[in-house]
Amino acid sequence: MKTLAFSQLSDLILWVFNLLAELRLIVWTEIESNLDGKAAALFFVLFLHFHSFCSLPKAAKIDSDRKRKKASISSADRTEAAEKLKGKNPTSTSNHHHHHQSHHHRKKSKMSSSTAANQVTASHILIKHQGSRRKASWKDPEGRVISNTTRDAAVSQLKALRDDIVSGKAKFNEVASRYSDCSSAKRGGDLGRFGQGQMQKPFEIATYALKVGEISDIVDTDSGVHIIMRTG
Repeated sequence: MKTLAFSQLSDLILWVFNLLAELRLIVWTEIESNLDGKAAALFFVLFLHFHSFCSLPKAAKIDSDRKRKKASISSADRTEAAEKLKGKNPTSTSNHHHHHQSHHHRKKSKMSSSTAANQVTASHILIKHQGSRRKASWKDPEGRVISNTTRDAAVSQLKALRDDIVSGKAKFNEVASRYSDCSSAKRGGDLGRFGQGQMQKPFEIATYALKVGEISDIVDTDSGVHIIMRTG
């Protein structure tokens, strides 16, 4: 508010001075006619100082306006540069993040494909016996039959079932549904898809050694005795 008042005052003084300047010939003529030479010279010097004094605020105001304008432009330039930089960095970060995600996705997909390629599908028939680690099953919950079945008896039974399947007298899934002690019997012996390290080692080795459609010989594990058919 003080700056505005001073600016207005200086403008008023300049206006008055300009008015006096237009009338200076008349005024100077009057002064010369009423004052002696020294007094006229003194008045003229004071008149010049008054002119300089009135001109300074205007010049200062113009210079101040120029400085403010320059500062405003510099500030605008800095703001614009900051915005450009700010706008650039997120894009760069986003691109980098997107690239990282894409790379991770490709790597994960490649690993998934590799894992899927190493997996197999198979069905089996399990006959438990006295040496099985868990002497109970869905068809013998209390384990009475299993506890009285020797390994040799289990093997003999399983070989006979295998012969029927291989000869075409019976279908694998039907035999599994009826005789297998594994809960997969409800699915015709289907174990679904699995990879290495998911089954007991003897079972895994025998399954991976088979070709699709082949049926294994008797395979011993801690669960009992099995015959395995690789399906995929």
